[in-house]
Amino acid sequence: MAHRVLHFIADFFVYETAKSVVVKSWSVGIINRVVQLLIILYFIGWVFMHEKGHQLRDTGIESAVMTKVKGLGKFNNHVMDVADYVVPSQGGSSFAVITSMVITANQTQGRCPETEDKFKCTTDDNCMAKLGSNLGNGIITGTCLNTTNGTTGWCEIEGWCPAEDDNVSEKPMKEVENFTIFIKNSIRFPMFNVTRGNFPSSLNQSYIQSCHYDPVDHPFCPVFKVGDILRHINQSLDSITDKGGEIGININWKCNLDYNVMYCNPIYFFTRLDAAFENSVASKGYNFRFAKYHQSEDGTERRMLHKAKAIRFEIIVSGNAGKFSTVPFLINLVAALTSVGLATVFCDIILLNFHKGADEYKAKKFEEVPELILVV
Repeated sequence: MAHRVLHFIADFFVYETAKSVVVKSWSVGIINRVVQLLIILYFIGWVFMHEKGHQLRDTGIESAVMTKVKGLGKFNNHVMDVADYVVPSQGGSSFAVITSMVITANQTQGRCPETEDKFKCTTDDNCMAKLGSNLGNGIITGTCLNTTNGTTGWCEIEGWCPAEDDNVSEKPMKEVENFTIFIKNSIRFPMFNVTRGNFPSSLNQSYIQSCHYDPVDHPFCPVFKVGDILRHINQSLDSITDKGGEIGININWKCNLDYNVMYCNPIYFFTRLDAAFENSVASKGYNFRFAKYHQSEDGTERRMLHKAKAIRFEIIVSGNAGKFSTVPFLINLVAALTSVGLATVFCDIILLNFHKGADEYKAKKFEEVPELILVV
């Protein structure tokens, strides 16, 4: 027993090294170096330079957006200012610019005929079949209000009367092309405690009032002309003002904090968010309704209903920041050095299976040891 323990200790305190076989082959040698070079270039070019594998990254960007629209237009012989066509008016990251409206004035609570073709009728039975419908302008009473000739009429509703007729077409406000949108965006990367704004503090008021954003000539100008945005997304003014639509203004912050923080600036992208429904028959464009209420002299509550077609703008802020850190650098460096060894595995596969001297290489690489008879 003591002999076996001593034998185990003696075997434990030994040094083992791998046997190295040198293959003098130009073809295999070139393949080996090329594969090693490709692996090294991959880690340098993609992992470290493109993906910034040596950096610690902060993707939890904190952002605040304030917007302000300016411009004057004319709709239905009325001059429209910001208070008339911007909804909501608080200046947040999501807002709509109204381009046209269908107005139903002096509505009061009562009973009146529907205006939708789907509610045409000839008898009360036609209207009874539509009880409980949510597609009308009011609650269906079940009564058919015939026309003067007694042939075809419309179902009676209870609600705000007269009922809205949105088949009326109004000429959209074309001046929207010259409207401007001022965007003030401040962001913070909490991991590095870095705060930035989308335009330098050195910009004076006169410059901001006169400039329009251009990615080449005015990249730091925070004022965006609606017509320029439409050209960026290859949309015509007529196509979006007639039915409405949704446009995304993407503010992307991708900052390399290994350099001076002054180089941390945003890049703007513009997209048509509802492009998937641009050719839809069931739902196309963007519209919404709102009402303005008032009370007449006799105490009757009245309202003016507006069905507005609008361009909705969504300000979308995204980004990340990176800074050199020892831990991710060492992890990727070790991965790179380890991956270089894959060239040896690749060359072994060639030598053992496809090279003309495969048998000789196997004999040199693998040494066969005869079976040992252990004496107990």
